[in-house]
Amino acid sequence: MEIVELLGNVRNEFTKSARSTLRKNGRVPGVLYGKQIQPVCFDVAENTINPLVFTSEAHIINLKLDNQFQQECVIKDVQFDPVTDKIVHFDVVGLVKGEKIELEVPVLLQGSPVGVRDGGQLQSLLHKLSISCEPKDIPETLNIDIANLKMGSSVHVSDLNFENITILNSPEQVIVTVSAPRGGKDSAEQGDVRTQPEVISKGKEKDA
Repeated sequence: MEIVELLGNVRNEFTKSARSTLRKNGRVPGVLYGKQIQPVCFDVAENTINPLVFTSEAHIINLKLDNQFQQECVIKDVQFDPVTDKIVHFDVVGLVKGEKIELEVPVLLQGSPVGVRDGGQLQSLLHKLSISCEPKDIPETLNIDIANLKMGSSVHVSDLNFENITILNSPEQVIVTVSAPRGGKDSAEQGDVRTQPEVISKGKEKDA
């Protein structure tokens, strides 16, 4: 997995006015935490965190604070402004070698399903999965080959098996299915299917 450097500054002021000043200056507040890590409040430039949030791939972040302290981590949670969709706060969790971490990773569907070519409609129901693994095994995406998926067939969580990765979602959950077209009309999409969904969903603004 690609490791991306992110530069930030340690925060020492936590008032509402201090947070407002940060955001006006194009800075986004964040918090680093972990089982063996003392929580650290910091801020980064908005244009450096955006590419790591608005993407369909997971990344390991090498967070450097005040050009001194550094820690490898992954994004755990993001809060967005409900009007502008700008990032207003985010959390990262530190990685410890040999210690498993839980995170969400995007699903990438690969191939042109047989059922779609026969007139069926592809329905992608789960765009990301919760997994547990060691930092060295974190994937950018979870690739699922759906080329042999027939009309009326589905891929469930229980059908998946990735080396050194435990999927935490319910085994009964449906990830993708090919259904018969409504009214008998063929509205299926043609060509290779490569579904790359949004990684992080919206949330409420966080005050930390």
